[in-house]
Amino acid sequence: MSATLSERTVLPDEPAERMVDLLVALKTHGRPALVAADGTHIELPEELYEVLKDVVAALSQGLAITVAPQHTVLTTSQAADLLGVSRPTVVRLLEAGEIPFDKPGRHRRIRLRDLLAYQERARRARAAGLDEMVRASEDAGLYDLPADASFERTVDRPEVDEG
Repeated sequence: MSATLSERTVLPDEPAERMVDLLVALKTHGRPALVAADGTHIELPEELYEVLKDVVAALSQGLAITVAPQHTVLTTSQAADLLGVSRPTVVRLLEAGEIPFDKPGRHRRIRLRDLLAYQERARRARAAGLDEMVRASEDAGLYDLPADASFERTVDRPEVDEG
């Protein structure tokens, strides 16, 4: 019997303190094991343990988690969905050499690992660009307040005729 895996979103319903306690236990006691109904201990693989820690950390912060199974080799449409861009944008990135791909026939195939590596590089490049913009703005004095700046807030109030 084969089951179709689908996307699933989990909302935080446990009190945050319980999740924080669980996260501390996961980090303190090392990799846990599952205990089957017959008492058999099943050690969690490292990658599953890391995912469990990430899920518990997010839930402890009140964040929802979406689990979405992904093929390890993606079409350009699947890659576009994962990146949140159009398929033509993904094709341009592939053709520019930004993301490696295979073309076994007429269709391009992208390894999930390569797509995630590109996503991380792009995130870091954006962060570095923003840092540089802030640095340049600070150097130009754009964050400096004039000497006569006041922090009092004034509110215009309409005049009321009391006559």
